[in-house]
Amino acid sequence: MKVLAVLVLCVTLGFSNTLDSCQGRCGYGTDSNYSCQCNPACERYNDCCSDYAAICKASTSCKGRCGESYNSQNECHCNSLCPQYNNCCSDYNELCYNAGGAVTDAEIKSISERLYSLDSNKASASVLVIDPQALVASSQTSSETDRSSKPLFSFLNENALFSKPTYAALLSVLDNYNRMTGQAENFSSQQLAEQDKFVRETMSNTQVGRELFAFLYNKGIYKSEEDFIQDLKMMWFGLYSRNNNQLDSSGFEHIFAGEIKGGKVSGFHNWIRFYLLEKSGKLNYYSHSFNGPWTTFPDVLGMQFMWDGYYKQVGSAVIGCSPEFDFAIYSLCYITRPGKQCHLSVGGSTLIIQTYTWDNSFYGDGKKFIGSAYPATP
Repeated sequence: MKVLAVLVLCVTLGFSNTLDSCQGRCGYGTDSNYSCQCNPACERYNDCCSDYAAICKASTSCKGRCGESYNSQNECHCNSLCPQYNNCCSDYNELCYNAGGAVTDAEIKSISERLYSLDSNKASASVLVIDPQALVASSQTSSETDRSSKPLFSFLNENALFSKPTYAALLSVLDNYNRMTGQAENFSSQQLAEQDKFVRETMSNTQVGRELFAFLYNKGIYKSEEDFIQDLKMMWFGLYSRNNNQLDSSGFEHIFAGEIKGGKVSGFHNWIRFYLLEKSGKLNYYSHSFNGPWTTFPDVLGMQFMWDGYYKQVGSAVIGCSPEFDFAIYSLCYITRPGKQCHLSVGGSTLIIQTYTWDNSFYGDGKKFIGSAYPATP
């Protein structure tokens, strides 16, 4: 039944994780995790995928190829450098350019300030109090030493925040995950509905979400609100494998819920998740290695902590923001600056978000899932 559930989920989300195709893999080095290869050497070693010639050698379209590595065998190219070398495929601008190059840094700073001003559901000092305590140097973050005797969160008025629809939607999704990588996720129909509700509640039913959509729509990145919602569901909740070829992870799980990989905490960049685990006694706050310049919420901390026996060296998060603001700024940065640093302006101060793409599997026409996103050191 577990295998069947995973297969049903794959169909529901339109996810494909094939190991014997060159879709999105042209020019990549030899990878023993795949049953066939998609680089020029595969012809010499006779281990090319069956669609290697069709996808990697003869294709003159960027469909499924946006952001791929340079491959001299291709007739045209679909990466960020092809405009500079004047060797892009004819549909590069249509399929790839709006995925990361059509929005200026100034526009990103402007829209992020608007999102900040519209975040009416963020915490105030009357409902949230934190106690950062020990500040450590970057060289000390790996020591696994508890330098803070008290919890990070001194007070939170849960009734004032958690009754709000977007907070309630987030809480319903956070507990749906198995934190261990290498173990396939198995979602019920109710849990899939909770994912859908979270995206729609935060993006369709708040001023923050509607403002983000309007901005991306006006830039030509999305043709309709439904197109926007469906793409967010796939990039955030579509499953891929971080370990053991199991569909064990997603961008949302990694960033908002946190995972365990290689004996350490991986991801985990949401303050509400931190609060809930600390309150339950499963998380012990140790110290922080950076603190943002903000004196009101949202603020930014880079935290060291132990989660039920597993250590996180730097788990940065935007503290006190609403779920819709958290989701919106990460989405904005991933859509406009995938795999790069994204420079926001929040309350007049710079906030840098680092995003990473997941390059080993794809959805839709070669789109990449979110690998990670988090606040970088101010």
